Amino acid sequence: MSTSGAELERLVGIMNRLRADGGCPWDREQDLRSMRPYLVEETFEVLDEMDRVAYGGPWRSLCEELGDLLFQIVFHAQLATEKGEFTMAEVCRAVSDKLESRHPHVFGEKQVRDSTEVLFNWAQIKAEEKKRKTGRVGSVLDGVPTAAPALARAERLTEKASRMGFDWPDVAGVRAKLDEELAELDEAIASKDRDALEHELGDVLFSLANLGRFLHTPPEDALRMAIRRFTTRFQHIEAALQAEGVPLGGATLEHMERHWQTAKAAEKALPPPASLPRAPLTTLRFPVRDVAAQRAFWDAVAPLIGWHAVQSPSGEARYGDGALLLVFCSGEGVGVPGVGLTLGAPSSRSVERLRSTLEASQPGALQGGEPTGVRFQDPAGLVWEYTA
Repeated sequence: MSTSGAELERLVGIMNRLRADGGCPWDREQDLRSMRPYLVEETFEVLDEMDRVAYGGPWRSLCEELGDLLFQIVFHAQLATEKGEFTMAEVCRAVSDKLESRHPHVFGEKQVRDSTEVLFNWAQIKAEEKKRKTGRVGSVLDGVPTAAPALARAERLTEKASRMGFDWPDVAGVRAKLDEELAELDEAIASKDRDALEHELGDVLFSLANLGRFLHTPPEDALRMAIRRFTTRFQHIEAALQAEGVPLGGATLEHMERHWQTAKAAEKALPPPASLPRAPLTTLRFPVRDVAAQRAFWDAVAPLIGWHAVQSPSGEARYGDGALLLVFCSGEGVGVPGVGLTLGAPSSRSVERLRSTLEASQPGALQGGEPTGVRFQDPAGLVWEYTA
């Protein structure tokens, strides 16, 4: 199986050839301005596929759309490379450096209690980064694109402000604020003042976006799903009227409402999604008899396979790769003959480096393995395979 790094290099090579002499005439004509609409279009196509997956649809189409979006990023990086500004490698390095810097609780020694503290630290680190770059801290609200959809932007702005403690204590306060804004909208409707109507309607929408954040229901997603339901139901009305021989515009509101309710009932009768979104594996916890021995072994092995020691409470040894966390804690032990875990190696060279290190320092740990992989046993009796 090819690695993600190899496939990304292949994609960068294809992009380079498309833009080179003798490449594709269309690709060679493009610039940042001409590519902007395609980047936006591909982003929304990814969102469409995410919605289909959420309703039980297949994942494969999402994979394809993510590829199309990635191609847009590679295309823009190629344009920058040609002008000597930056390369795709620099794009990857910049975001990797940023993620490691903003997760000191994963890649450093800092400890956090919960996700709220993570977000607070993120805001502080981001402000420090901005100060180093520009000489000023700036606003915690910086970084929300002005071109983003208004509902999504409203949600993000209130979320950013909440990191500094500027927030309602609970959902009841947000809901009461919505009632207050609706009452003011009613006053504006009665006044028929156009400026007041725009002002108060905007406040209602902003309050709804904030309520969506409290309910953990992104308002942009909720509205997009409502639009999808409206489209499906209205198209049902059109089809039903056409089958009845009623011309467009010839049906009464009551007639169309009956078909609307039929479509709505049909939606509720649909079976639940065939599959649910995947629950990602985040932590593996292993009870071991000797945590100290386990820590001594993994402190040496972890850096060789791209893992990092993570700040651990007393009696535990923790290691992470940014996505998965291995936790070794005091217990009766879990070494079971024939049971092993496999880790993916980025290359055969990394496999050989680990094999050589184990042969020199931990020869008793080696269990053999294929040419493209090495199998070893840690002090707790767990068998691991590191393979490309």
